[in-house]
Amino acid sequence: MLKWLQGLLSNDIALDLGTSNTRIYAKGQDIVMNEPTVVAVSRDHTGARKVSAVGRAAKEMLGRTPTGIEAIRPMRGGVIADFESVSAMIRYFIKNINGNRSLAAPRVIVCVPVGVTEVEKRAVREAVMTAGAREVFLIEEPMAAALGAKLPITEPSGNMIVDIGGGRTEVAVISLSGVVFANWVRVGGEKMDEAIVQYVKRRYNLLLGEQTAEEVKKRIGSAAPTEPLEEMEIKGRDVVQGVPKSVVLNSDEVREALAETVSSIVEVVRVSLERTPPELAADIVDRGIVLAGGGALLKKLDVLLREETGLPVFVAEDPMCAVVRGIGQALEKLDLLHEIAVN
Repeated sequence: MLKWLQGLLSNDIALDLGTSNTRIYAKGQDIVMNEPTVVAVSRDHTGARKVSAVGRAAKEMLGRTPTGIEAIRPMRGGVIADFESVSAMIRYFIKNINGNRSLAAPRVIVCVPVGVTEVEKRAVREAVMTAGAREVFLIEEPMAAALGAKLPITEPSGNMIVDIGGGRTEVAVISLSGVVFANWVRVGGEKMDEAIVQYVKRRYNLLLGEQTAEEVKKRIGSAAPTEPLEEMEIKGRDVVQGVPKSVVLNSDEVREALAETVSSIVEVVRVSLERTPPELAADIVDRGIVLAGGGALLKKLDVLLREETGLPVFVAEDPMCAVVRGIGQALEKLDLLHEIAVN
């Protein structure tokens, strides 16, 4: 009862501002928002921009908008690509959570990719403050993912987390509440979708929509061979004749399409292991590697990484929400927040 009451009195939130999805954890509650990071923008007769839809409603418009309306992804590679749209989206989500209640401006904890510049950090802070926050704390995504995956990050031992998001894959070795070593590559779920689009276009002269490619990845995509062979009918536009067309794609073809992208993820993990200090590397041999992020759900990615590294590889429980649950923990424990927050 007390926890529930505290949740009503506080409107502080933890914000996972991802390239593909935005998730919000409310203090004293749980995950209260999980929406695509998509904004639909229209222009009036003066050329002024106006946000028409946000989240799921905007994503449904991708590839289907009439003249005058554009559905965009305002985050690219984990950083802000469209400041105005991101601020409008965050403001909409906060208002949606609070309903019609008039509450004080919230304290907001936000994730940022590892290795972002000071300019990019400032852009995130300003976007959240513009959306109505009173105070903003930043936490690096691998740290949040490790927390959400329930790794013992405060202990003097090595923990390796691989966070495969929509725009990038980040690898970090964490010990004593700090990132000892981190590496990243601008490859993630969206690159996988693009790879499927290009493969189908090259092989079948068929142009797929972004959402169709994502569905193919989720249903029959894999990092290693699967048995039995899976098939899926896909529909798009014939690039030669310009008419609608459908073909049947199988899981081996999708694996071939994803091979280069998956190889980039394997390589960044391998390089990170090579550069990990020996004592922490010994811990990773015992503890293994933990995968988080939506990309961790790609079938048999853990199997492939296990074969390539010779180490135990585990997928975090609910990998898509590991980051937001991690910053949610920091929101509930302010002493932990001050220990792991970045400047």
